[in-house]
Amino acid sequence: MIQFAYTILYVSDVKRSVDFYTRVFGFELKFIAPENEYAELITGNTTISFASISLANSNLKDGFQESSLKSKSFGIELGFTTENVQDLVNKALSEGAVLAEETKEKPWGQTVAYVRDLDGFLLELCTPMS
Repeated sequence: MIQFAYTILYVSDVKRSVDFYTRVFGFELKFIAPENEYAELITGNTTISFASISLANSNLKDGFQESSLKSKSFGIELGFTTENVQDLVNKALSEGAVLAEETKEKPWGQTVAYVRDLDGFLLELCTPMS
């Protein structure tokens, strides 16, 4: 059986990203490499991982497009559910995230907001689908 196991974000500073995600979302550190080049957080069934830009470049001979707050976000997002979206938005902003879209209620009743993390990755903060 195939199972979706993890998402790896290529970041400028693995330790800084781990600190951000643990402070904002309360995730626990599962593993961090001795040189802080790679880390994993326990988030439930799926793991969020972080790899340094240099490690990612060593894995991908043709390179990749780096995420940055200076450019538009990629056409992908990480989604996090919570019962109080605005509280989580405020917490993320207080830890250095940047607001991408204000909190809104969707026609199907879900509350959704978007922020960008320290490296510019798009995060959807939303209530669970019922």
